[in-house]
Parts: sequence; C-alpha cells; structure tokens
Amino acid sequence: MTTILVTGGTGVLGRLVTERLRADGHEVRVLSRHAQQYSVDLVAGGSGLDAALAGVDTVVHCASSPRGGDEKAAANLIAAARRAAVGHLVYISIVGVDRVPFGYYRSKLAVERMIEQSGLAWTALRATQFHDLLVTLFEGLSKSPVMPLPAGVSDQPVAVAEVADRLAELAVSAPAGRVPDLGGPEVLSLRTLARAYLTATGRRRVLLTVPLFGRAYAGFRAGGHLAPERAVGKVTFGDHVAERFGGRGKTR
Repeated sequence: MTTILVTGGTGVLGRLVTERLRADGHEVRVLSRHAQQYSVDLVAGGSGLDAALAGVDTVVHCASSPRGGDEKAAANLIAAARRAAVGHLVYISIVGVDRVPFGYYRSKLAVERMIEQSGLAWTALRATQFHDLLVTLFEGLSKSPVMPLPAGVSDQPVAVAEVADRLAELAVSAPAGRVPDLGGPEVLSLRTLARAYLTATGRRRVLLTVPLFGRAYAGFRAGGHLAPERAVGKVTFGDHVAERFGGRGKTR
C-alpha cells in the first residue's frame, strides 16, 4: 500500500482522485485549506506542510487557482517534498500552456518547469478544459437574453472523472515525465457547445459571436488549447449536460 498526498483534495478534481486511490486500497491524505486533518495553505507554507508530507511516497498536485499564487504554492510544496524525500510528484496541467499567452496558463507552465527542475522524480499530465468549466461559463453568459460568445473559438472539453482516473493511474505508476495529453472526444465550436447547454437546460437565448482582441484570444482562436490528436476522452459535452440537467444536450 502506498501513502499518497493529494493537494487540493477537497476540490472537484482532487476529490475524485482521492476516491479512486482509496478505492484501490491506498492510504490517501487530503491537503487543502478546508481539509479536516491536513488543513494547509500552500501559498503560506509552514510546519503543517511538513507534517502532511511526513512518510508520503507520492504527491498528486491538484491545487491551483486562476486568482494567482500557484508558483509560490509549488515552491513551498517542492521544498517540503525534498525534505520529506518524496519519491514521486504528479502534476496536472492544461493543454496549451506553452502556446496560448494567457496569464493563468503562463503560471501553470512556470510550475511545470519548476517541477522538472526540482530534482524530484515527476510526472506531468496536460488535459483540455473540463465540462464543468464550460457549464460555468455558459451559466454566466446566458443570464441575459443575448448570449455573447468569442468568435471563431472552439473547445475540446473532457470529463473531470476521466482525468481523475488517469491521474490515479499515474500516481501508482513509475515517474514518467510529461505523458501524452488527455483531450475530450470532440472539438466543437463554442456556438455548438452553447446550443447543447441551452437545449439541456431548456433555455432560449440569441447567440451572438463577438470578435475579441489580444494575443491570448488569438491563441485560443488558433486552437492552441486543443489536442485533436489526443481525443481519447469518452464522455461528450452533450452527454455531460444531458446527465446534469436532464435535457437532450445534442452537440450536432
């Protein structure tokens, strides 16, 4: 039995990773600001982090925030993992962090490089955006009768459960460096994906595509965040919204 620590283990992804590893008989410690036993703010660090890592074989680093702090959190985690002689650090990143000049992506890429240079044995997986992120986006954009969408942008959403399964598999395997990306099963326009969301939720909205500006938008429009050659996910966005909201959620 392996002792594994999951950072961000109370989050959407980390919770599922924890469940899968425990189901396979591993001892799993959950670290987050809201965890009961290992309540640690990674950005702040401190002695609680050392206590959480004591005797740990593998760390699965799922904790992340678009609001900032990922690099400081990674520096604290890496330093503590070295002190604890952790044997394997697994990191979840995002497809396109090296191609789309978006602030959050730059931070994720910086953490990848920190882990590569840490001296620890490591594995890094990049995944496309989760279905849940698109749902959150569309929920916000559909509050008015006219639903604006960035023109010319497609997405390749993937089920968070499938990413959790892959991370759990990597956590109990030998360190492998950067492994092949994990992409959702379909590359579809945001307009098509929005229609699926509206159908599943029973809403009627006028879809309006709006051209944006800037290098990040250009990167998304060019498909830098997509991995069509790695469309290995099984659950489509239509499947996801149909199950979640009870509607048809067709994406075609």
